[in-house]
Amino acid sequence: MQLIDWLVLIGTIGFIVLYGVYRSRGSKNVQEYIKGGNNSHWWTIGLSVMATQASAITFLSTPGQAFHDGMGFVQFYFGLPIAMVIICMVFIPIYHRLKVYTAYEYLESRFDRKTRVLTALLFLIQRGLAAGLTIFAPAIILSAVLGWNLTGLTVLIGVLVIIYTVSGGTRAVSVTHKQQMAVILTGMIATFFIILSFLPENINFTKALEIAGSSGKMDVLDFSIDLENRYTVWSGLIGGSFLALSYFGTDQSQVQRYLTGKSVRESQLGMIFNGLLKVPLQFFILLVGVMVFVFYQFNSAPLNFNPAATETVLNSDYSEQYQDLMLEHEKLQERKQELTLNYAELGENVSSYQRQEFEEKLNMVNQAELSTRDKARIFIEAADEEAESNDKDYVFIHFILNNLPRGLIGLLLAVILSAAMSSTASELNALASTTAIDIYKRNLKTEKSDEHFLKASKWFTLLWGLIAIGFASVADLFDNLIQLVNIIGSIFYGNVLGVFLLAFFIKYVKSNAVFIAAIITQVIIIGIWMLDGVPYLWLNLIGCALVISIALLLERFIKTDQNAAEV
Repeated sequence: MQLIDWLVLIGTIGFIVLYGVYRSRGSKNVQEYIKGGNNSHWWTIGLSVMATQASAITFLSTPGQAFHDGMGFVQFYFGLPIAMVIICMVFIPIYHRLKVYTAYEYLESRFDRKTRVLTALLFLIQRGLAAGLTIFAPAIILSAVLGWNLTGLTVLIGVLVIIYTVSGGTRAVSVTHKQQMAVILTGMIATFFIILSFLPENINFTKALEIAGSSGKMDVLDFSIDLENRYTVWSGLIGGSFLALSYFGTDQSQVQRYLTGKSVRESQLGMIFNGLLKVPLQFFILLVGVMVFVFYQFNSAPLNFNPAATETVLNSDYSEQYQDLMLEHEKLQERKQELTLNYAELGENVSSYQRQEFEEKLNMVNQAELSTRDKARIFIEAADEEAESNDKDYVFIHFILNNLPRGLIGLLLAVILSAAMSSTASELNALASTTAIDIYKRNLKTEKSDEHFLKASKWFTLLWGLIAIGFASVADLFDNLIQLVNIIGSIFYGNVLGVFLLAFFIKYVKSNAVFIAAIITQVIIIGIWMLDGVPYLWLNLIGCALVISIALLLERFIKTDQNAAEV
């Protein structure tokens, strides 16, 4: 990194932190600290909701996901617009009418305190884990690629977020989200057009898509019903709808964003705005990853994108075998570049036979390249079992650091850190609010002043920030970080959503049946996940259906027992 990159990076991040502290200073009570004074406009709500979901994991992992597997991941988001409509029609009016601070307050008015506390605890567990991951994701990757100290990076990201989140609460989160989304969108759009400018002169955008399609990267829709396929239209529409309903309707990190709205209408417009923009935004981020793939059809790519893993194996007993593999990989790269350049020179006058011949030859080279990459991972793992051989999350950052012009590198690093800060701030804010309102305040035996709970909320924000930093310091990479976050959510979300749906629509079911059903369901879902029974998106539907079915069954038995006792 050059001086200009450091100036852009430090200037951007420093401005966001100081701006958040300045704009949100002086919260006088809990209502202002947790609900932001209820004065947010719809565009602020929409951007804040998107910024909460768009963590650093999104901008590190999603392009890498597209590089390796293509555009199919966008199907994950197909259920989101459906969920937004339901949330606007059902969830938002109820929350605003009851003037709740958290989503779980409603469950006590409908059921009882123990059901409220249980759902709040489920949220705290899964969101507490996710908060650590949103810090850990950029820290470990930037550490490996830039050589920065991992622990120092983790602490730095966490402390920056804690400063303005503790200071200003929900208002600080909302006002900084707008700046963070501006940085994120500017950086990603600039990167997209720079990638296109790096391609050979006779490769326009249409030709680039054609080359990507020849390697199967543009296969967006999968209508198969094979449960082995993780991302299909059906898993996105059904499982994705339940996941989005759970996340946006019952997860306090999202609910708190639209509880700040000036009115029901402002909150609804904000969520519709999110629903209309989120899928195209995710499609665009995946498309950036596909363009990175096209770029590497004309330029050399490393055998493994994780430089730390490469260094590990080159300093081991497997160095000679790995270097032979690198030579083999280099020859395949040269062959691929020759194929794509020759195809590009044909221009627009390409016959169907020539296109088919090109696709067949390119696929043969790509398959051989995949084989060498798989062998490389085996050598890396043999050299060090703890080395991270899976390099999906390193693809985009490697491209940024090795190909983008100076200054823009600093901006893209600011994008990654801004995304980490935006999602982490929302999570800490929501974790503190839930702890203060649903656990601490609700179970206190004595009355306390509003000032007391304001201070308690700030202390809980600090506490969860430290917990997130601690978890991030001991976390480790998964198959793909963005998948890990969604897996954690899917284990808990379906169960919580089912409890809310019972509360909204099935009025004769009482608290004891729901409470027992929720505990049983959570144990079953964890068991299904550990046995790897189904793709994780379906856990949302299964969890929701299970808790509703078990609660209905238990309620019937409870009534039967009561009737028998009366006789």
